[in-house]
Amino acid sequence: VQLVESGGGLVQPGGSLRLSCAASGFMLGLVGMSWSRQAPGKERELVASVSSTGSTTTYADSVKGRFTISRDNAKNTVYLQMNSLKPEDTAVYYCHGFGAWGQGTQVTVSS
Repeated sequence: VQLVESGGGLVQPGGSLRLSCAASGFMLGLVGMSWSRQAPGKERELVASVSSTGSTTTYADSVKGRFTISRDNAKNTVYLQMNSLKPEDTAVYYCHGFGAWGQGTQVTVSS
């Protein structure tokens, strides 16, 4: 079971990024998936979750209306579209589900 995130980087405030999480070793469509983040000196925060079929999504209040979680079960991939990014969104973002965690991808929001 392996999860590999990609798509992080440096972006200016107000900008957008799309994170991807590619799964291998299991059928992504059978399980719910989530994105969490951890900023330096802070506890890990659950950002967004999506049900196995994609019909149900939940978001942390801090990202509601700006982030969108989605999935493509045919591609075994989960996405996190992040719009209107703020400096406080700076963190390492992790994809997780089925008891597995990815290695994380750094997102830095700075001018």
